[in-house]
Amino acid sequence: MTDDLSATSLAEHIAEFTSAMTKQAPPEVVAKLGIELEKLASSGIAKQALATNGKAPDFSLPDTQGRPTALSSLLARGPVVLTFYRGGWCPFCDLQLRAYQRILPEIHGLGAELVAISPQTADYALSDVEKKQLTPPVLHDSGNRVARSYGLVFTLSDALKELQTGFGNPLPKFNGDQSWELPMPGTFVLDRDGSVKFAHVDPNYMVRAEPAAILDVLRQLHAEGGA
Repeated sequence: MTDDLSATSLAEHIAEFTSAMTKQAPPEVVAKLGIELEKLASSGIAKQALATNGKAPDFSLPDTQGRPTALSSLLARGPVVLTFYRGGWCPFCDLQLRAYQRILPEIHGLGAELVAISPQTADYALSDVEKKQLTPPVLHDSGNRVARSYGLVFTLSDALKELQTGFGNPLPKFNGDQSWELPMPGTFVLDRDGSVKFAHVDPNYMVRAEPAAILDVLRQLHAEGGA
């Protein structure tokens, strides 16, 4: 799998990774995971999430150095691309964050900022920054407090707990609590007044917002004078 996301869509890179993963994983594990993802999708859980034309709740969260970062302060300078991810242990999050890092110059060129949020502890968030060479703010959302206000949080089923443990992803260790809660991957483009101009939320964690779609919205805001 190449790290060059410039010529290929994020969805194509995810499909490439998923295909390789499926070939290596036991068929019963793949089938079980598919069933659990289908249950999440059919539950309608995504309907509770913040949607386009909504108003983004303000928040203040610490970055990897413990410094508070407030959404309102970021919006005072321009639009914000806000992405909630599950954690550095998630390969799909890894692909997504690397893809967004690649378009960061364009995001900044349009007067906007990118912010990534996960429930993992500050130490694990710092590891993400160092390993992925991330330069946007990466924030620690203890207990999924902010993700909950955006309607993204769900508790893993017993089957998903078993699968994640088998994958070597003990969430209580990464998140520092026993809740077994995660945010659905959600990406939002916010105008300077906090209004949601783009929302992508999917209970299937293999589906992520395309960089091109994010840039399209930011270009429109820039043309309208929103940046």
